[in-house]
Amino acid sequence: MTFDILASDPACKARAGVLHTDHGDIPTPIFMPVGTVGSVKAVSQTRLRDEVKAQIILGNTYHLYLRPGCDILQRAGGLHRFMHWDRPILTDSGGFQVFSLSQNRKLKEEGVVFQSHIDGSRHIFTPENVVDTQRVIGSDIMMQLDECPPGDSEYAYAKQSMELTMRWLERGVRRYRETEGLYGHHQSYFPIVQGCTYPDLRRRSAEFAVAQDCEGYAIGGLAVGEPTEKMYEMIEVVNEVLPQDRPRYLMGVGTPQNLLEAIERGVDMFDCVMPTRDGRNARLYTKRGRLNMRNRRWADDFSLLEEDGAAEVDRYYSKAYLRHLFAADELLALEIASIHNLAFYLWLVGEARRHILAGDYADWKITMLKQLSEDI
Repeated sequence: MTFDILASDPACKARAGVLHTDHGDIPTPIFMPVGTVGSVKAVSQTRLRDEVKAQIILGNTYHLYLRPGCDILQRAGGLHRFMHWDRPILTDSGGFQVFSLSQNRKLKEEGVVFQSHIDGSRHIFTPENVVDTQRVIGSDIMMQLDECPPGDSEYAYAKQSMELTMRWLERGVRRYRETEGLYGHHQSYFPIVQGCTYPDLRRRSAEFAVAQDCEGYAIGGLAVGEPTEKMYEMIEVVNEVLPQDRPRYLMGVGTPQNLLEAIERGVDMFDCVMPTRDGRNARLYTKRGRLNMRNRRWADDFSLLEEDGAAEVDRYYSKAYLRHLFAADELLALEIASIHNLAFYLWLVGEARRHILAGDYADWKITMLKQLSEDI
């Protein structure tokens, strides 16, 4: 995998590039729809490709390991073939589940013991077998096993957690370099920078990650309860250390405003469940602000969802119709809203890229933030 930077904005650290993988080139900055179990909720792969125009999607090692399982995935020829997706895939290692499923896990030096949320069975994830599982999945970008501490963690715990993640990284890199992919395409391995909201820990973690000399790097452990300004501060701290010529991936973030602020600080890649989760809950993101499609005000509004929207659904359906579908609990409402929001997110990072190439990203961002903050 290679990464070319085509332009940087003269007024900030935003950059536009291209990430080259065996399953296709990815223009950056980029947003990755979340397909946790091999499916982006309520959106088919055809519409994801043709209407949302997703360039890369995310899957989750924890969930895919439990269901359908490594045997099925390997017999299918990997996740790309299993889900009929011919573009790049990134897989999270399951580290976030260490955080989010804290009642069902136990951390040890060897790895993390999980109790399945499906049937209660017990499993262990180690830095090594997480690499093995991601080899079976066949993702283009694999993540290390890490621990994601809560955003309000005390310094002592944040340091202990970060050091465990660093030791796991050494073991994971070793396993990655002594194994090969199963399906004939290259797989990259990204370390994850942790350290909570403590600048010295973040710098130390980033320096250790850079020393592993990998093809890209991720910033983890943010948007997990810390103040937003602290998140932006930690991005700045980490990006001062991460190499300029490698992609930077901010994990699990976030709102449209978060994306624009992080792009300004030099981040290239994002994922988040927000556009699909909010879509399923009748919340739409548009160029002029947010809409709650359950509001009575839309019941007789026959204007299109968004006249100049990024998705075809915006030019097919009215606000009144989508509001009706949500009121009637029709499944089509979930599909329309999810496609709209994902297409909006992809449009937003595409516009950010266009303005970086034009050299006026910082000015455009100020105007865009004002529009995005409105509740219509």
